[in-house]
Amino acid sequence: MAEEHFEAEYLVETPLDPAKVAEIMAGEQSSGTFIRVAGETDDLRARARAEVIAVDILEERPEPTLPSAWLQRRGIAGPFKRARIRIRFPIANVGVNLSALASTVAGNLYDLGEVTGLRLQTITLPTSYRRRYRMPKQGIAGTRTLMNAGSGPLLGSIIKPNVGMSSAETAAQVAILCQAGIDFIKDDEISANPDHALLRERIPAVMAEVKRAEDRSGRRVMMAFNITDDTDAMRRHADMVAREGGTCVMANLNWCGFSAVETLRRSTDLALHGHRNGFGALSRCDVLGIGFDAYQLLWRLAGVDHMHVHGLDGKFAQDNQEVIQSTALCLTPLDDQSDDRVLPAFSSGQWAGTVPATRQAAGGDDFLFMAGGGIAGHPGGAAAGVESIRAAFEATRTGQTLEDAAKSSTALRQALEFFGSKAA
Repeated sequence: MAEEHFEAEYLVETPLDPAKVAEIMAGEQSSGTFIRVAGETDDLRARARAEVIAVDILEERPEPTLPSAWLQRRGIAGPFKRARIRIRFPIANVGVNLSALASTVAGNLYDLGEVTGLRLQTITLPTSYRRRYRMPKQGIAGTRTLMNAGSGPLLGSIIKPNVGMSSAETAAQVAILCQAGIDFIKDDEISANPDHALLRERIPAVMAEVKRAEDRSGRRVMMAFNITDDTDAMRRHADMVAREGGTCVMANLNWCGFSAVETLRRSTDLALHGHRNGFGALSRCDVLGIGFDAYQLLWRLAGVDHMHVHGLDGKFAQDNQEVIQSTALCLTPLDDQSDDRVLPAFSSGQWAGTVPATRQAAGGDDFLFMAGGGIAGHPGGAAAGVESIRAAFEATRTGQTLEDAAKSSTALRQALEFFGSKAA
């Protein structure tokens, strides 16, 4: 791949010749429209038109995945061919503009009448182009430094109940989790700046408890405040977190957008915890939307430090293989000349019993293991919930089964009995 181009790969479904559809896609997302127009000279096309570099036919289906009025008006029926299409785009068409990059590799392609399905799978950037975008401010190493956790597992939890608690009640919950020995705590994605726990009250109340716990233990728990809002409000609240001694903020990526997250990244050195809620709307159909490979790349260009990948055997729809692949993507540098990896964050239905498979999936301890109900719902209380997960990590590290480790850990035994019966 030349330094002056980037590439995108798509899964496309169409009743037409996939090679012709690929050329339509390339033209639509660069210099062309549905007919050649004045001004679209050969010289301009040579400089600015995207180029189809591969079309691989995969399979045929008798029925379309999605309807197309364009095809119906022309009486075009199946069979519907699925193909893998790879297109090369000139960097000069985009410059350094994340929103424009996303518009170029996706944009109107989803609405093309010629297709009955289209999914952006991957984006490949030359290193020189990647380095013109944001890098994580903290990433894995910086997050560990801020937590004073140079090695070993990183254990987190989520404030539960999700919403409804006052600032004082939230702070009390944080105090319990800090006392239990947690590394990381985050707000729920739906608890941003509610009337009953405004951030201007919640941030100082929570940080007071974090500091008290630090005085006792010598370690500062990382608290990710959900500051999802308009751009100015996010910057204002990030500044407040920094003034109060906090180390992390969280944004709901899909609803804030690239521009807001990039602006937030430029304005703060706090760790930026990227929550992907809503990603299922973009990804659950196998031939529509965007795969996690392309998705995480775009958000890493915005400079996030942590990315959600869901959890193994969790409560959401993704299968374990997708979670494992997502984890590997986060832990793979985009820039082969520096460390721009991001910390994969596991959540959704996690508890001590999911630790062994999770650690194996990550290939070590560079991930954030977040358990909400798996800690707060432990029959022995939050401290026992943390202890059960720590015991599971130690068992996995030393090659013990959880059942054997539970013989010397009451908290782990209770977790296996309580959560195991619910997972069965």
